Amino acid sequence: MTAVDPPPRARIAEARRNRETLLAVAARAFATRSGRVPLESIAREAGVGIATLYRHFPTREALVSAVYQDQVERLGIAADALLADLPPHRALREWMDRFAEWAATKLGMIESVGAIVASGDLRYDEMRARLVAVVDRFLTAGRTAGDIRSDADPHDVAALLAAVLGADAPPAQRSRMLDIIADGLEAGPVLRR
Repeated sequence: MTAVDPPPRARIAEARRNRETLLAVAARAFATRSGRVPLESIAREAGVGIATLYRHFPTREALVSAVYQDQVERLGIAADALLADLPPHRALREWMDRFAEWAATKLGMIESVGAIVASGDLRYDEMRARLVAVVDRFLTAGRTAGDIRSDADPHDVAALLAAVLGADAPPAQRSRMLDIIADGLEAGPVLRR
């Protein structure tokens, strides 16, 4: 180590910050731009060189996969925070909005996500299972609190959310559809036809 080299801990901390910044910038870029987002623009906006981006993410697919997995993890963290602050039914509805925002991050990476899933580098069923588990945390907490119906199945709720978010609906309509799902999950008499 020369006198100008930072100590190893400082380099590790800087590398961690660079990676986190790259993930945040890439997530925003993928959410706001359609089509292929230039990696150079992500590096520039993150304040690092393209070599730093490639050191962390050797391919576009590696970056897309990391953004996707990071966002799924953040959804789980958000669920825990919301459940700590709000009644389960309200927490779930708030989380649905965050889930919708997450779905928007896939706009600029749909093509890459498809290629990654096809290659087997990203297991869609594993990611879906993680999301279903998050939904189940809300449902379990809601059943315990008595504000979410006892017969709600996390796979059904996840499928409903996927259908709403997969529809090409404007934000106001999407919000109304999420309200309908949330209202249908509220505890009360079960109406059967």
